[in-house]
Amino acid sequence: MNRFHVLLLVLASSATAAAFEFPPGSRPPPVVLAGGTVQLAFSPEDDTGAMVVSAIHESRKQILVQAFSFTHRKIAQALIEARHRGVDVQLIADGEQIRKMQRGLIPEIAAAGIPTFVDREHDSAHSKIMVIDADSTQSAVITGSFNFTHAAQYRNAENLLIFRGNQALTQAYLKNWQHHRTHSQVFEAQRY
Repeated sequence: MNRFHVLLLVLASSATAAAFEFPPGSRPPPVVLAGGTVQLAFSPEDDTGAMVVSAIHESRKQILVQAFSFTHRKIAQALIEARHRGVDVQLIADGEQIRKMQRGLIPEIAAAGIPTFVDREHDSAHSKIMVIDADSTQSAVITGSFNFTHAAQYRNAENLLIFRGNQALTQAYLKNWQHHRTHSQVFEAQRY
């Protein structure tokens, strides 16, 4: 990155922050430079689930997940397989959805040895993300409206984005995942 790009970033950040007023005590959201690649899909037309499974199969070291609802069996199986091949897989879930979802897979994922946590600090832990290999140049962030569910794939109008190779974006999502992990409790099947 040359000085011109840095100057543009500073000006864009200043203009963005100045264009909006933030409540006292809050901070303006970070601006992250675009970089890497972005893969996108819209369900039910696109096979968004297959894209997620493919990204999981490409993982080498770590997959950190935040899930609101989880009923997509192939995505769950891919996470379990990643765990079995030595990838550090961890999941933070929404407690209310665990209770409500009759076909929810969170208990099965936890039973397969994936460290699973419940975010009890928020009314709704509505994030749907995966941070894959955050310390690698091949890092990936998966996000969008797409819940990791059968309905999101086959019945709902959803979107999915996979950002690859953007370290600044990956680190922002990693930091956010770690923040939510600090107030999440270990999943205990008997409570649900």
